[in-house]
Amino acid sequence: MVIRELVPLRNLDDNPSGASVDDFRDVSDAARVVAVGRFRGPALAEIYRRHADAAFGLAVRILRDHTLAEEVVQEVFVGFWNDPEKFDLGRGTLRSYLMTNVHSRAIDLLRAENSRRIRETRRDNLSVAPGYDLEREVWELTVAEQVRQAIETLSDDERRAIELAYFGGHSYRQVAALLEEPEGTVKSRIRAGLRRLRDELVDIGIAASWAEN
Repeated sequence: MVIRELVPLRNLDDNPSGASVDDFRDVSDAARVVAVGRFRGPALAEIYRRHADAAFGLAVRILRDHTLAEEVVQEVFVGFWNDPEKFDLGRGTLRSYLMTNVHSRAIDLLRAENSRRIRETRRDNLSVAPGYDLEREVWELTVAEQVRQAIETLSDDERRAIELAYFGGHSYRQVAALLEEPEGTVKSRIRAGLRRLRDELVDIGIAASWAEN
């Protein structure tokens, strides 16, 4: 991806100072952010040069799809270019801010892709030859919605770990690496989250067995 493709809403050619990328090589990220807020395209180019590879790598590890990862990185940098004021230097580094946004957006996209695949499967099932069990399909739709609501009751840490493991298909070790947490901690969160999901579903009358291995 090139920077020009990343910035459709604020004109990257707006560079009233006549500054070049080289002018932002030896300044702090805070200075670059200020420059981005003043429509300095070369400042964004330098930020992209410094942080895009790490952002893309994280997105690929979560999504396992280069095209979707590119979309995530594009959205994150477009969002930063159009609203740099959301970055607060007092809450962390620019890289951590960008990576947090990439992680969050990648998880959202992972869930959306999973939902899309489920919808496509349901649509295919509905077009199957006579004998298709529509009542069962309605029941499965109801269960899926109840599971989605139950997942929302989990803590953020439990939900992120379960989404990566079960929606993303990552192993415990991979989830631990993505979340930068000890593997034992990740296992505990997933198991605790699954227990809470099971209890929640039992409480609302849906019997479900959850594998905790």
